[in-house]
Amino acid sequence: MKTRFSHWFCSLALSLPFAGNAGIGLSRDGRPTAVIVRQVGLGAPEENALRLLADTLREITGAEFPVVDVAVQTPPNAIIVGGGPAAREAFPEVPFDELGMEEIVIRTDGDRLLLAGGRPRGTLYAVSHFLQRYGGVRWWTPWASRVPRRATFEVPELDVRYQPPFESRDPYWYPAFDAEWAVRNFSNSQSAQIPEAWGGAIQYRGFVHTFYPLVPPEEHFEKHPEWYSEIDGKRTAERAQLCLTNPELRRFVVERVKQWLRESPEARIVSVSQNDWYRPCACDRCRQLDDAEGSHAGTMLDFVNYVAAAIEAEFPQVAIDTLAYQYTRKPPRTIRPRPNVIVRLCSIECNFREPLEAEANAAFGDDIRGWSKICNRLYVWDYTTDFAHYLQPHPNWFVLGPNVRFFARHNVRGLFEQGAYQSFGSEFSELRAWVLAQLLWDPEQDDRALIQEFIEGYYGAAAPQIRAYLALMHAASEGWKLTCFSKTETPFFNLEVMPEAERLWREAQGAVAGDAELEARVRLGRVWLGYVWISLWQKLSEEAANAGVSWPLGASRNGYARDWLRWTEGDPARPWTQIKLVREGGGVTPRKWLESQGISLP
Repeated sequence: MKTRFSHWFCSLALSLPFAGNAGIGLSRDGRPTAVIVRQVGLGAPEENALRLLADTLREITGAEFPVVDVAVQTPPNAIIVGGGPAAREAFPEVPFDELGMEEIVIRTDGDRLLLAGGRPRGTLYAVSHFLQRYGGVRWWTPWASRVPRRATFEVPELDVRYQPPFESRDPYWYPAFDAEWAVRNFSNSQSAQIPEAWGGAIQYRGFVHTFYPLVPPEEHFEKHPEWYSEIDGKRTAERAQLCLTNPELRRFVVERVKQWLRESPEARIVSVSQNDWYRPCACDRCRQLDDAEGSHAGTMLDFVNYVAAAIEAEFPQVAIDTLAYQYTRKPPRTIRPRPNVIVRLCSIECNFREPLEAEANAAFGDDIRGWSKICNRLYVWDYTTDFAHYLQPHPNWFVLGPNVRFFARHNVRGLFEQGAYQSFGSEFSELRAWVLAQLLWDPEQDDRALIQEFIEGYYGAAAPQIRAYLALMHAASEGWKLTCFSKTETPFFNLEVMPEAERLWREAQGAVAGDAELEARVRLGRVWLGYVWISLWQKLSEEAANAGVSWPLGASRNGYARDWLRWTEGDPARPWTQIKLVREGGGVTPRKWLESQGISLP
């Protein structure tokens, strides 16, 4: 039977032994009933996939699975890892040479099981998918996992061939930067620094906002002011861009890009992209092209196409990545990206309380539909945190799944989900990292079920209160434009919502009392609420007094803030409890933030 694995996390029952189906038994009563085949010619990622399989099967079953070296002829009752000679002999119908680099194949034939994929990462992903889908394994975070124990392990007849819709998958949250976690959860983010022995990752040179790194004004403006923006009739490099129609600049950038690529031969994508501000060039040539194209993307794409064409002969495997961001977000009328150009559309202006396909985000929806019609490799830079307040409750949890599916439906091939990337302890960072990683692998999964499963698996007995908290904040934020730079003075941080949220997190703490690990996980929720309580203490306490409402905290703001600071310092034995930064810019630690709030600290 064919097995399609959308919604493969939705029921624990799917990970239990199968009865009455043709398939293969891997163990019985704690004893192995199959061997693992090591083929000749395996690469390092496939060797690591084999070790991951053997180690995890031992954890599940208690059995030590023999690993046998095989040249061609495969023994019976075998798990074959990778697409080597033995796999080709046992499964001649599988088109191993046609598999994409991240495509997976999981098949049974009689008493043999095949776990293989394209190189370099496909076999690793096949093993990881198998262990999760059929073994019930979950790698929630680098420090927390679930490996169900069962002495008898059987799998049904399988015939799975799958390639993820996104070629680039980056759940850009701090807990996701662990290489082993990334591999096990199908992330190929270069931020995880995945070694080549574990399949490596998509490698960039640059990454984003590279105009001035390519053409540093301190080196070139004095001699070549015409290479930079003309604004109000004057050339400037002050928070400006490049003059993208200047022929001499174009030739210079081509040589700079070639220099970068010669220095970084591992790179498969090089960024040629605007600075992280506005002020594009308004000289006559730039203005005329942009007016004709109805967008500043006209000059941008014409420039990037020129660079892409000029490097293609020497670097045929490299793509030029540029941004459709802020003033370049609207697609041009007639110019089309070359096949070796990636356009990365950014959602920074959107309302992240609502799905990106909702009416509240209609302008962005128009842009993604426009780019998807003309761009062969469309990537998206999406925003899933509040950069001004990493700790502040940010109720976007229930749009993550709809948004990823929206991107998949519009032929997006790379997805960068930017979160709080500078510190542990940001609001629900672990949940978002795991849920996003799973959705990037298979967008058709039930995102609400993923969220529920993570909460139950990671927070244990506190799950009911935390589920209620998510529902509370989601409902309370209805109608509010939630941005990635939201303020604390939102209407839903009020005397109706905040005391109820406080009650839920306190009850959650009580539910896991005595379990030091779960207590540490749940305590972070009080940190996130505490950030709001301290920010709005005077306003909310005065409102409570005037309304005759019981104040849920102590009388002393300073005393509460000192407790809060102690919570943020965490446990050195659990580094993920230690919060270093509370927002993106300025190096603001929890202590510095309290001082900025007028808190007196020892």
